[in-house]
Amino acid sequence: MKYLKYIAVVLIGNILVSCSDYLEPTPSSSITTDNYYTNADELETGLIGVYAAIKGINSSGKDDNHGVQWEFYVTEMRSDNTSTKTPDSEDASDAGQLESFSTLTTNNFVLNYYTSFFQVIYRANVILDHIDVVEDEDRKAAIAGEAKFLRAHAYFNLVRLFGDLPLIDRVVSPSDVETQFTRVDTNSIYDLIVSDLQDAITGIDPSQTYRTRASVAAAKGLLAKVYLSLETPNYTQAQVLCEEIINSGQFSLESDFYDVFYTEDNSETMFAIGYNSSIQDNSQIFSAEWMNAVGHTSGVNYGTTDLKAAVDEYGGNRIEHTYREDPLTLFGGTIRYQCTKYFPDGESGGSDGQTFTGLPQLAGNDWIVLRYADVLLMHAEAIMAGASETGNSNAINSYMAVKERAGFDPIADRPNALTKAALLVERRVEFAFENQRLFDLLRFNVAQSVLSAFAAANNFNFASTDLLLPIPQNEINISQGVMKQNPGY
Repeated sequence: MKYLKYIAVVLIGNILVSCSDYLEPTPSSSITTDNYYTNADELETGLIGVYAAIKGINSSGKDDNHGVQWEFYVTEMRSDNTSTKTPDSEDASDAGQLESFSTLTTNNFVLNYYTSFFQVIYRANVILDHIDVVEDEDRKAAIAGEAKFLRAHAYFNLVRLFGDLPLIDRVVSPSDVETQFTRVDTNSIYDLIVSDLQDAITGIDPSQTYRTRASVAAAKGLLAKVYLSLETPNYTQAQVLCEEIINSGQFSLESDFYDVFYTEDNSETMFAIGYNSSIQDNSQIFSAEWMNAVGHTSGVNYGTTDLKAAVDEYGGNRIEHTYREDPLTLFGGTIRYQCTKYFPDGESGGSDGQTFTGLPQLAGNDWIVLRYADVLLMHAEAIMAGASETGNSNAINSYMAVKERAGFDPIADRPNALTKAALLVERRVEFAFENQRLFDLLRFNVAQSVLSAFAAANNFNFASTDLLLPIPQNEINISQGVMKQNPGY
C-alpha cells in the first residue's frame, strides 16, 4: 500500500486485536483500543489497519488472514472463468472443492476470507467507536466516512458470498455471542451498506483523490454497484451515480489496456488495494501463485477453456493482456492459460515462466477493486434496468467506449440495440481474472443457468445452494449453537 511504506505494519498488531481475539471468549491482547485512540491523528493511523486487513498478509500460512490475496478462490474459481491445478497437489483439496462446486464447511479458503473481511469490519468499528475524540467536525466526518466505506466494502463482498450475516455495526464484547453470531436478513445488511456509503459520499473530503484510499468517487461507484445488486435493484439511483462520475471528468479509460494494470495510479483506477514490492509486509503473493512453479504453490488461477474462447472471440486487443499459454506445462502436456494482467511487478518470467530479476513472491502490483470501465458498463446496465435489451443511445455510448478501447469499430461494431447477453459478455472479457464474474452472473440473474451448464460440461455437480458459500464450520462451532448453516451444507 503506497502510503504504508513509512509506517510499520507491526504497529497494527499492537493497537488492534486480532480476528481470533474478536471471536474467542477472552481477548489475548493486553493493549486495548481504549488507551490508544485519543485524537484524530491516532485515528488516522488506525485507519491504516483497516486497509491492512483488506490487503492481507503475504505468506503461505493457512492461519494468516490473507484478505483480498485469496479472494480469487471464493469468487473467480467458483465461476466459469478459472480453475485450479492437479487434484493431488498441495492445497488442491480446498481449491478443487471451490472449482467443482463441492465445497465443504471446513474449507480453509472460505474460513480465511470470512475471518479476514470480518476483521475489516471489526477494525472499522473500532475507528467509529472512537470517532468522538475528533474535535473538528469536517475531519470527524471524513474519518468516519472512510471507515464506513471500508466496512461497506467488506460487508458487500461477504453478503454476496454468504447471504444472511451477523450485523455488527459497533465493537461488541467477546461475551456478546448473540450479536456476533446471529444472522440477520440480507436486506438488513444491505441497508447498512447503503447507509455507510451514503455517509462516505457526504463525509469524505472531496479533495481526497488517492487511488489506494477511499474517495467520494469510489464510494459513488461502489454504491452504484450495490444498488444494482439489491433484491429489488434501484436502477435510477445507480444511473444517477454513474453519470455523476462520468460527468465529473475525473476519470478516463486508459488508451492502452496494458497500462490499466502496469501503470499504477492511472486515470482509470478508482479504488485499488496498494502493495509495494520486495518488502514482505507491503507486498503480495497472488501474482506469483498464478504463475507456474514460482509461488509456494503453482497455477491456482488458470483461465478455463471457456473463458479463453470468450476472450478470443470478443476480446479484441485485450487478448494478449488477458491470458497466455503457460510456458511450462502441467498435466502431462495439457495446455493451461495464465493471467497476464498481474505478472509480478510486470515481469512475465521469460520464455520459461520462471526467470525473474526480482522476487515474484514479493510482488508490488496493486489490486484494482473498481475502475472507470466498470462504471461505464454499470451505466449501461442501469439504463437497461433489467430488460433484455435497450436502444438507449447513452447506454450504447458507454458500452461502446469500452469496446472501442479494445479495438472495435465505433460504427461497424455499434449495435442498434444493446442486449443483456452482450453486456454480460463484455463484462466477462473486460474483467477476466478480476474476481467480477461470479458477482456479475448473480446480479444478472443467470448464475444458476450458466453455472449449471458449465458444471455439466466439466462433470461437476452443481445445485442452486452452491450459489452461496457455507458458513465456516469454525464459526458454527464457537457460536454455542447460535449460528445456523446455509442450506445444502
